[in-house]
Amino acid sequence: MKKIQRLKKNEDFQKVFKQGRSTANRQFVAYVLMQSGQPYNRIGLSVSKKVGNAVTRNRIKRYIKEAIRGVENHFITGIDCVIIARKPTADMDFKQTSKSLYHVLKKSGVLSLAKDDRL
Repeated sequence: MKKIQRLKKNEDFQKVFKQGRSTANRQFVAYVLMQSGQPYNRIGLSVSKKVGNAVTRNRIKRYIKEAIRGVENHFITGIDCVIIARKPTADMDFKQTSKSLYHVLKKSGVLSLAKDDRL
């Protein structure tokens, strides 16, 4: 993700939490807020200390960023999204993380996939 595509400021996160809609599965929660007139997407990550130590949290964030790179061409334009990792992600490998993240993003409606597209 490029710098312009990241949510970093607390007020941006709070705006997405308060005004956006949430979708969840066992491993992830995704808050999505549509931003009309924004020509790009912004994504923020949150991994709590309850998930694990710093090494585990950083590994989870790397997995999430790489999984998003795989589907970023399928995102609809003009959204702010905050992805929160839950405890079960600490025991998952990259393939499981990617599949679960894809599921929650598809469920939230931020991916525009044709029937022929398979990830």
